Amino acid sequence: MWNLRLWQAWAFIKVFFHETANIQTALAQIVSNVPSTLRSLPPGTTPPLVLKYSASNVPILQVGLSSPSLSDQELSDLALNALRMKLITIPGVAVPFPYDGRFRQISVDLDGSALLAKGLTPVDVVEAIGVQNLTLPTGTAKIGPTEYSISLNGSPSTMAQLNDIPVKTSAGTTIYLKDVAQVHDGAMPQTNIVRQNGTHGVLMSILKNGAASTLQIVQDVLTTLPAVAKTLPEDLQLKPMFDQSQFVKAAVKAVVIEALIAACLTAAMLLLFLGNWRSTCIIAVSIPLSILASILLLHLFGQTLNLMTLGGLSLAVGILVDDATVEIENIERNLHLGKDTRTAILDGAAEIAVPAFVSTLCICIVFLPMFFLTGVARFLFVPMADAVVFAMLASYLLSRTLVPTMVLYLMAHKGQTRKGVFSRINQMFEKGFEALRTHYLILLEALLRHRKLFGTAFLLFCLLSGGLYRFLGNDFFPAVDAGQIKLHFRAPSGTRIEQMPKLADEVEAVIRQTIPPEELQTLLDNLGGPYTPVNTSYNNSGTIDTADAEIMVSLKPGAHAPTAEYIAALRSSLPKHFPIVEFFFQPADMVSQSLNFGV
Repeated sequence: MWNLRLWQAWAFIKVFFHETANIQTALAQIVSNVPSTLRSLPPGTTPPLVLKYSASNVPILQVGLSSPSLSDQELSDLALNALRMKLITIPGVAVPFPYDGRFRQISVDLDGSALLAKGLTPVDVVEAIGVQNLTLPTGTAKIGPTEYSISLNGSPSTMAQLNDIPVKTSAGTTIYLKDVAQVHDGAMPQTNIVRQNGTHGVLMSILKNGAASTLQIVQDVLTTLPAVAKTLPEDLQLKPMFDQSQFVKAAVKAVVIEALIAACLTAAMLLLFLGNWRSTCIIAVSIPLSILASILLLHLFGQTLNLMTLGGLSLAVGILVDDATVEIENIERNLHLGKDTRTAILDGAAEIAVPAFVSTLCICIVFLPMFFLTGVARFLFVPMADAVVFAMLASYLLSRTLVPTMVLYLMAHKGQTRKGVFSRINQMFEKGFEALRTHYLILLEALLRHRKLFGTAFLLFCLLSGGLYRFLGNDFFPAVDAGQIKLHFRAPSGTRIEQMPKLADEVEAVIRQTIPPEELQTLLDNLGGPYTPVNTSYNNSGTIDTADAEIMVSLKPGAHAPTAEYIAALRSSLPKHFPIVEFFFQPADMVSQSLNFGV
């Protein structure tokens, strides 16, 4: 028995541009040059699919499909023609074809002995099907006042009609397709298998496309899935997995919490030193207003709220109060000189206008070198520098406008003796601080008397500390523990796809021995490949044939040991159990994948 199917070979070319290149123009030029290159390629070569790809085009959500009653072919068909059609309408989403490889197709299985007996070849069958399976325009018909277009539909509507296609007529005898072949509803040869915790299924990868919001995309997908599930068979299960938005939410939440803690501690320290809640309120108000002004400017400059911009705003929280603090203290000094409130405010603001502006610029200049960075580092750190600089400039502007206005309304009584609980706490703090300063002066005086001994000891301490350099790792970006592991393994070349599940089971057994069951959440196997040209275009796992596979491991949030420890243990144990199999780990979280630039 032979099986006739159309096999296609494909290749991929990745074009990398300089930072100053106009991507839209480059894309148009590449597309315009395609027709001329097709002439030099072999006949039958189809036009290439040109995709715009960036480092942020990484999977942010996996959707698994499984069913106890549906076949693999039916699962793939529903994923491709029902679920994918709904998901690709979500703005900012790119959805490749489903991973499983059981795509539906009408197959013609040839009977070799019958072909020989009839004097036919497989080419005769292919030509007969191609000639008699056509839909062609035949012209028009003018009937009354209307002219109708007429087409000739020679495509069989059922598989039974395919069996009745004549292949050859000889000596008055017609040989039909059913005489030399069997037509059935089948699937293309499977080169890819997907399993969820050992259960066979289909996998849909949801990719972020362009500058869309990860949180918004995942939210839209999770909102769409229940609505789509109502149109699918009842026993079909849709399971979202490896949700990268959880990591983004946790990271953003952590940054926001740290910023709030910094703001509260800054306000508490101001209250402790100033001993007046009115002054503290005036200064504290400048923090959120400066941050809001920075967010507005970030939007105008095309930036987004992400880990780097939020980190820059958190970094600026502690220094946003400097301009307002210095101005209020100078206004207080003028009030104590006996000036009236309005004159004290105007003189106090005017006296420090230039020094405060210079100090603000000095802080902003620290971030100037970031604007000269290139490559990925520039796209990472320039938004952070923008956030800090915008917030600092807004803080200075507020200290020239809002702070004097609030002082006029809230501190008109200044110049009188301080009273109240905060004043008493401030006085107690100042007494303690004076005692600390006295002990510091005693210690400093002692060190100055033995300056050679102290200088030598301190220099020796610095030199010894430098020896720790060899024990420190080197990373371009801080390591992120997202609780996910992406293991790629490659069996000996030529291994059949049917053998890969057994090998994956043995690898999973080692993984389960390494990771405690109470910490393990999901094991997802994506075995074999290549899949389709679209999937391979977006794929960055290094999968090239049926002997390749990757296992994605998800750990339970907040209940697992450091992921790096498990990776180190697996890196050591797996080659010992499988000496002829190649193993390597790839970035699992979206931040590391973006920094890795899809390689």
